[in-house]
Amino acid sequence: QVQLVESGGGLVQAGDSLRLSCAASGRTFSGYIMGWFRQAPGKEREFVTAINSSGRSVYYTGKGRFTISRDNAKNTVYLQMNNLKPEDTAVYYCAAGGLLTGQERHYNYWGQGTQVTVSS
Repeated sequence: QVQLVESGGGLVQAGDSLRLSCAASGRTFSGYIMGWFRQAPGKEREFVTAINSSGRSVYYTGKGRFTISRDNAKNTVYLQMNNLKPEDTAVYYCAAGGLLTGQERHYNYWGQGTQVTVSS
């Protein structure tokens, strides 16, 4: 079992940056693929990016303004978001799984989410 807790969300203006954190506890964090997803109001949850267990491989969906990283010593994965836009407004979730993919079914553990709101 892995427990995930996101933090770092908030209300920002367009063009600002935010860094989200996801702290993990429980089973060995370093063995998991970690992903970030988001769900905007009225929309389905979508994949943002993922990183493999060592941190050497990442999978992006073309959101070049976002960068994922991890610190296995701190059991934490990060999402650096730059030049934020109003359309980035969503609840952001981190998830842990066993495959470097954007498919939700491969992620076994999920955090509760953190709200990011970008005003224009």
